[in-house]
Amino acid sequence: MKLFLLLLLPACLAAQALRIRVVESSGPVHVAGGRTTSPLVVEILDESGAPAQGATVSFRLPASGPGGTFANGLTTDVVIAGADGKASASSVRWNRTPGSFEIRVTAGKGELRASTASARRLLPSAVGAPAAASAGRSRRKLILILAGVAAGSVAASLGVVRKGSPAASDPQPSTPTLSVGPPVITVGGPG
Repeated sequence: MKLFLLLLLPACLAAQALRIRVVESSGPVHVAGGRTTSPLVVEILDESGAPAQGATVSFRLPASGPGGTFANGLTTDVVIAGADGKASASSVRWNRTPGSFEIRVTAGKGELRASTASARRLLPSAVGAPAAASAGRSRRKLILILAGVAAGSVAASLGVVRKGSPAASDPQPSTPTLSVGPPVITVGGPG
């Protein structure tokens, strides 16, 4: 009977485990060569469902192929879960290799362990190029509009109006008066 209990004891200990729940994520699809600034946040819970404060949490990207590096420049980021049981990976700089991969998340506290994977996909940077090019064109248009407004302001502020020009019968020439008016902004072509 004692032998049976000794064999059963490790099985009971192995049944205790942590749970990992993804709380926040920047989404499963990213552009190769880009960067995500919103972290992957997970919540670590013990077997009773309480936050596992102080659990060590490892976030791991693939060493080769599609993936990237964390802010520390490595493919692994290790953090300690807070009082709320939450842990977050730092931002990720995605590499330029398109394809599917997983971010592996492993948590441990004492004898308790858990692991999960967050599926991701890197799209070729050309897929994100039309949006980036459009944003670039919009930015250029805005710069040109602002430059036009600024030039119009300068031109309007340099406009000099002479008031009281000397008359032929006036022996003393009058002093010219400068007058600066508000800039005029015209949108569109001539009507």
